[in-house]
Amino acid sequence: MAVPSAMPSSELPIRAATETAIAHGITPDRCDILQDSSTLVLRLTETLVARVVTDVDGPRQGTGWFERENAVAQHLAENGAPVIPLHEEIPPGPHEHLGYPLNFWKFVTITGEPASPAEAGGRMFRCHEVLRSYAGPPLPELAIITESIALLETLRERDLMPEATLGMLRDRMSSSLEALRAFPKQPLHGDAHLGNLLNTTLGPLWTDWEDTFLGPVEWDVASMIWNARLIEEDHATADAMVEGYRQAGGSISGEAMHHSLVARAAVVCAWYPILYPNPTPDRVEKLRFRLDWLDNAR
Repeated sequence: MAVPSAMPSSELPIRAATETAIAHGITPDRCDILQDSSTLVLRLTETLVARVVTDVDGPRQGTGWFERENAVAQHLAENGAPVIPLHEEIPPGPHEHLGYPLNFWKFVTITGEPASPAEAGGRMFRCHEVLRSYAGPPLPELAIITESIALLETLRERDLMPEATLGMLRDRMSSSLEALRAFPKQPLHGDAHLGNLLNTTLGPLWTDWEDTFLGPVEWDVASMIWNARLIEEDHATADAMVEGYRQAGGSISGEAMHHSLVARAAVVCAWYPILYPNPTPDRVEKLRFRLDWLDNAR
């Protein structure tokens, strides 16, 4: 097997992925690195992709969240939802080897063009529709918000954000959390930004279900439209995503959408120092924009 040049830190997670594949009867014939950050994504055969969590000391420990992702993704694929499926030749797991949590997915070919906004909304509704019948391992309620509130203490201990900013983020998340608890809840994607919708030769497919939780559907719609609506002020694109969701059969509460937009912004800000320890100037500017927007949001 030819392993491409990679950072030394990638060697052990690559071994974890290849040895786990071999243990299940699949011999890797390549090792193409598709992504190398807190998660290492490797193409190991024509059809097999491994996803290995390399940030083993990060805030999210254990494999419980991987188990939920696998169960939700499997339910969606088995019921015809537009998602990238787990690889059928390896049990869903979750797997852990050499200290690294990992799972295995089917390789898909990405096309050059992004999905249309209407397709994004419509395909998210189709996933929501299928998720109503999910009966796998229980999903935590509004988990990304409660997890992010808890994360603020880590940011304080590491002196990663000013005290006033931490207090403002806590206020916004706590207020939105309380409000969102009043709305109907169901299984969600949890992190439905457009980077997690891949336009493939099989059509637009949602991926990356690790943040799945129970909450109002408006959370996922807010995650789709946040950048377009508020950073880019591209209201036509944001409106098209919402309309695509509605045209497919979905309904959206304006109040739940407002609280989801506020909570989504605060959650993203809380995770910035963890996900982007050395942010680019563009990311610094986007964080500043979100914080300013949140400071004026109620």
